[in-house]
Amino acid sequence: MTDAETPLNPAQQEVLDLLGAAPEDRPTFPPTLKATLRADLEDALADLAGEISPEAPMFVNKHDLSMVHGCELRHLTEKETPFEWSPPLARGTIAHKAIELSMHQRRRPIPLELVDEAMDRLERSDDSISGWLATCSETDRAELRAFANERVATFLECFPPIKPGWSPVTEARMRLELLDHRIVISGRSDLTLGRADGLTAGKVIIDFKTGSMSPSHLDDLRLYSLLETMRIGTPPRLAASYYLDAGVAQAEVITEGVLHSAVARTADGIRKLHELSVGTRAPVIRPSWGCRWCPARGTCAQGQAHLGELDEENERFDED
Repeated sequence: MTDAETPLNPAQQEVLDLLGAAPEDRPTFPPTLKATLRADLEDALADLAGEISPEAPMFVNKHDLSMVHGCELRHLTEKETPFEWSPPLARGTIAHKAIELSMHQRRRPIPLELVDEAMDRLERSDDSISGWLATCSETDRAELRAFANERVATFLECFPPIKPGWSPVTEARMRLELLDHRIVISGRSDLTLGRADGLTAGKVIIDFKTGSMSPSHLDDLRLYSLLETMRIGTPPRLAASYYLDAGVAQAEVITEGVLHSAVARTADGIRKLHELSVGTRAPVIRPSWGCRWCPARGTCAQGQAHLGELDEENERFDED
């Protein structure tokens, strides 16, 4: 599958072995699957039709669902807190953009050149990050450049070179409208490879992640797989998170069971989001490692207690 003049290193071959599949290993799905999944999702949310107007639809994305299935108080607090760009938030965006550019160059990509081009394009774009990049300090800019260069270099070293024959698509947008445009679910995967052959699955959905692994990443991919199935009728064959820090991928085979699980989680999350937005649900507090970044950490007793326990565990670990 690779050219003789560009042999893969072991890390690249490992990713290729994980994501690839022979034609006979690709599953075929029933033609009724798309209609069944839509019916199940709309049936689970049917009672919300009288509470949401098509003129003011409810918009939902993977972040909303991830947050509401975590700490609901943090979800509400972040919704009420004005968004501000910062170096940690900008790092991932720049690295993702540079990686996207790397896949569409005809010559061998150079990481730092990709990073500079990504920062320049984002600064000249209509995205909200453009204003922050234009006014951030030179120190912040240098730090961002160094961080993104490291991530892009790791990606190019550890991920197999993308071939045109793999039908690569970056920043693939997905959208699903439910209950006559009352609920709109949207998503955007970082990379897709391959394509369906009729009812036979062939596409692989990939999300690039900076930082450590999280169970929510699997849920994000399941949502994307559901949206992809609702778009073309044939599910993706595989969905994977690729961790730029570690240079490794974690993948899940997409089955009908996985998709039905995604329907249940999505419907439950949408219901919670709606109830929280109209005030008919008291937010459930679920302390976690995310308490460190929660805007409510200064006043949340449960969050403070949880952070205290984590600090005590870290101290005992250091002593040992």
